[in-house]
Amino acid sequence: MNNVGGLDRVARIAVGVLLLVLTLLGVIGVWGWIGVVPLATGLLRSCPLYKLVGINTCPLK
Repeated sequence: MNNVGGLDRVARIAVGVLLLVLTLLGVIGVWGWIGVVPLATGLLRSCPLYKLVGINTCPLK
């Protein structure tokens, strides 16, 4: 079920890509690999944490 939409999705993808690029360039440490999480949730349009707390930013039902 999709629960990530619109601006939320764009922000997740942008933050995820930024963290991964900075990690690959050596600007930030290994913790930057956490960027995989927002990137994946943005691309898949589904966030397990949102599901647990009942948040839905996707306008589609």
